[in-house]
Amino acid sequence: MSEAGPSSNSTHHVAHDAPAMDNMTSRDYYADSYAHFGIHEEMLKDGVRTGSYRAAIVNNGHLFQGKTVLDVGCGTGILSMFAAKAGASHVVGIDMSNIIDQAQKIIEANGFKDTITLVKGKLEDVELPIQQFDIIISEWMGYFLLYESMLDTVLLARDKYLKSDGLMFPDNARLYMAAIEDQDYKEEKINFWDNVYGFDYSCIKDIALREPLVDTVELKAVVTDPCLIKSINLLTAKKEDLTFSAPFSLTATRDDYVHAFLAWFDITFDCTHKKVQFSTGPHAQYTHWKQTVFYTPETIVVNNGEKIIGQLTCAPNSRNNRDLDITIAYKAKNAETTVDYKMS
Repeated sequence: MSEAGPSSNSTHHVAHDAPAMDNMTSRDYYADSYAHFGIHEEMLKDGVRTGSYRAAIVNNGHLFQGKTVLDVGCGTGILSMFAAKAGASHVVGIDMSNIIDQAQKIIEANGFKDTITLVKGKLEDVELPIQQFDIIISEWMGYFLLYESMLDTVLLARDKYLKSDGLMFPDNARLYMAAIEDQDYKEEKINFWDNVYGFDYSCIKDIALREPLVDTVELKAVVTDPCLIKSINLLTAKKEDLTFSAPFSLTATRDDYVHAFLAWFDITFDCTHKKVQFSTGPHAQYTHWKQTVFYTPETIVVNNGEKIIGQLTCAPNSRNNRDLDITIAYKAKNAETTVDYKMS
């Protein structure tokens, strides 16, 4: 998947005999990619992502004062430190990546050794020092919201450790899609395979088409109204909800051509007194999640007010549940098309 990479903390399995981070090789990083500081640098420098979490936590200190907090996939510990700064009585951060060894040094260097306890391991396998938490915080989102995400782990943490009146940060996520005009880039990425230095490489074209592209899309490329595809309430969602099929109806806002569907997500902290939310859409400020592009086999001609209707189905891949199998079936001008995509 072009430009695809981890976008949330600690989704990869770490072997028990994993080497110390200082001695890791490229092979070790492949198995434990979240230990590499560069990935965390990208996430920390994402001002929308990190700034929104800081605003939601630090600016709502009354919710954290004297409370116990669980940080699922704590990474370098930035959210744990936000919670401690907001007044939490104790924070437990858990991560199975070797980055937690560096997080421990960061916690100590910033004076939070007595307030923040870090636990290394899988949530399903370890015993936490606190059995019930007032608040769970986590940055679990992946590309297309659910690709390589650890939402299933967050839901497990909620069911096992969150008090009945506890809070989730964030507590709501919404996935949207629209249609875009993208002729130039489609020519470069997809139709390129029709003629490669005079040779027919078209057998690769279908493979390329079925691999969603993660990239930034300009708002002017969007040719339809957006449509809400999936809404997730973190307080009530179940793991089964992450496999879903949703209808969509996209209304053209001008006469144009459609070369792809576009998806993005919004995150909200609805439980906060001072509301915080952010979007990863083309209308919003850049985030490292960018947007996800699904190219169509054919060019769709739309006139202002016309609709493209269809169904989007999403499920974790049976062989690797961090990957996604996505099917988009759509109808435009009486022509029906179904495309199976794979994010891997």
